[in-house]
Amino acid sequence: MTAPATDSLRVSGATLHHEVRGSGPLLLLIPGGTGGAAAFDGVVDRLAAAHTVVTYDPRGMSRSTLDDPEAEQHVAEHADDALRLLDLLSPDAPAKVFGTSSGAIVALHLLATRPERVERVVAHEPPVEVLPDVAAHRAFLTRVRDTFHTHGLMPAMTVFAAGLKKESDSSEPEARLELPPQAAARAERTMGDLPYFVGRIVPSFMAYAPDMGRLRSLADRLVLAGGRDSEGELPWRATACLAERLGVPLQRFPGGHVGLTTHPVAYGEFLEASLRTPAGV
Repeated sequence: MTAPATDSLRVSGATLHHEVRGSGPLLLLIPGGTGGAAAFDGVVDRLAAAHTVVTYDPRGMSRSTLDDPEAEQHVAEHADDALRLLDLLSPDAPAKVFGTSSGAIVALHLLATRPERVERVVAHEPPVEVLPDVAAHRAFLTRVRDTFHTHGLMPAMTVFAAGLKKESDSSEPEARLELPPQAAARAERTMGDLPYFVGRIVPSFMAYAPDMGRLRSLADRLVLAGGRDSEGELPWRATACLAERLGVPLQRFPGGHVGLTTHPVAYGEFLEASLRTPAGV
């Protein structure tokens, strides 16, 4: 993997660690979960062949520190962080943006609020609040939050994982997924971010309801993607519902919700194509 140029950016309430590779038009990659900039290790070299690729650790994750470690987290604030990176690294031209999971929620908000700074957004399985049964969605987030505060991280993770499953899933245990060696090592390193993610990112970000009217007017710049193997899971269902309501096709990417990690080569090919193909095709 190509060694990046690394730097830090001071933003309101935090300092962001970010990395830059390649040359050409700017492409900002926004990770989900606890992956940070390293989540894109498997695809970044491919993308850097045609773009200046920026990856970063979202505020509070890994090397991006918060001034107040207990601060509540909000989608709008994280989207403003992404905007600050665009202003720093591509001040005179709009950029392409890819986000996955919670990072895709940030990308959607950035597109809706600052469309003049965004040429194209590819959003992979943003678990936003758009499904018809809003009450059930909110009750699920409440269970995760309450379990975390009452019983701790691992019970909350169990509740969270169960709520993401396909509606038709049985109680049979799933086969253990074999990760590529680099991804397996990264998983070990990011365990420390889980309390922050489950306690403050999940309840806030998954309660985000996008501005449908605004996104509909910008649908020609938006690509929505779902994993081939995650159909029926909560993030996939939310994304499919969002695509239907916006009148855009749902692209099928390799793997499931974490296809970026489990199928990096094939996923990178699909992402590269989605960045150059006109939206809606």
